[in-house]
Amino acid sequence: MTTDFIHRQAAHCETGAISNLLQHYNLDISEPMAFGLASGITFAYLKMVKINGLPLIAYRMPPRMIIKLLSRRINGLDIRFNKFKNEAEGMAALDKKLAENIIVGLQASVFFLPYFPREMRFHFNAHNLLVYGKENDEYKISDPIFSHLVQADRKSLTQARFSRGALAPKGMMYYPVNVPSKVDFERLIPKAIRFTGKMNGRWNPIPLAGIRGMKRVAKKIEKLKNEDPRHARLFLGHIVRMQEEIGTGGAGFRFMYAAFLQEAAEKLNCNELADLSREMTDAGDAWREFAVLAARTSKQRGEHDYIDIARQLQKVADKEYDLYNQMSGFKIR
Repeated sequence: MTTDFIHRQAAHCETGAISNLLQHYNLDISEPMAFGLASGITFAYLKMVKINGLPLIAYRMPPRMIIKLLSRRINGLDIRFNKFKNEAEGMAALDKKLAENIIVGLQASVFFLPYFPREMRFHFNAHNLLVYGKENDEYKISDPIFSHLVQADRKSLTQARFSRGALAPKGMMYYPVNVPSKVDFERLIPKAIRFTGKMNGRWNPIPLAGIRGMKRVAKKIEKLKNEDPRHARLFLGHIVRMQEEIGTGGAGFRFMYAAFLQEAAEKLNCNELADLSREMTDAGDAWREFAVLAARTSKQRGEHDYIDIARQLQKVADKEYDLYNQMSGFKIR
């Protein structure tokens, strides 16, 4: 078992897991820096993927993409991913890496993790955690959203790794094959910022993603006034839960990207990035205002209607559109 592992609580599971993993291997990448370098921020309205019968609404890149993009962009960083056809093979592979004193990342279902309080367990299959050791049938776990180290028995961890449904993990695990000693931030930060701006702004061709995805959801909210009131309230409540509670985090990811821009401004001594950081923080605040309006309406409180909520989301989309278009042309001057 790795005894020198340092656990750090994080804002989000995937960025927290990869940041903790890299810092263990002496590459100093903060959670916001990992998120920013991997262009993790986005928006997507995926009607074909259902969460509790309602469409997936995501505020970040899909599960695993943050880690994969980070691995592709940082020269010398090699993170290996494995999936498995059966439980026995997947658990044997995990045990083998732990015996080699290697920290292993897992994708798992929150529902089967025994250290989660019962009221926090729900069927979400894209949770990330790190396993740093094992004693008998108890696995030693660093879960980024907890303030302390935790553990899980073999049966529970197996169930969590091989849970079925949307975003099924299929035993997915990842671990470092090579970790470089440093990162060329001066080259990589501008490249990542430009990519993020183009992916989400006027160059995005996908109607369900980026700003176009936000506007589509705004139109959907406008039409809720003509739908069954119970369904309309469920849809609004679902949006709020996806934004504020589940691992897609809307406003929270805007604040994390703002923290990345601030850290980037300090590393590159660039006032333009500090200004962009403040604008992204404003976008996060606008998302929070949207969530409050949607939550109140879904609970039939206050005097706001679906048009008010749709207008607030359109306001958020316009703000982010301007911001992403600024980012798409960013260069160090």
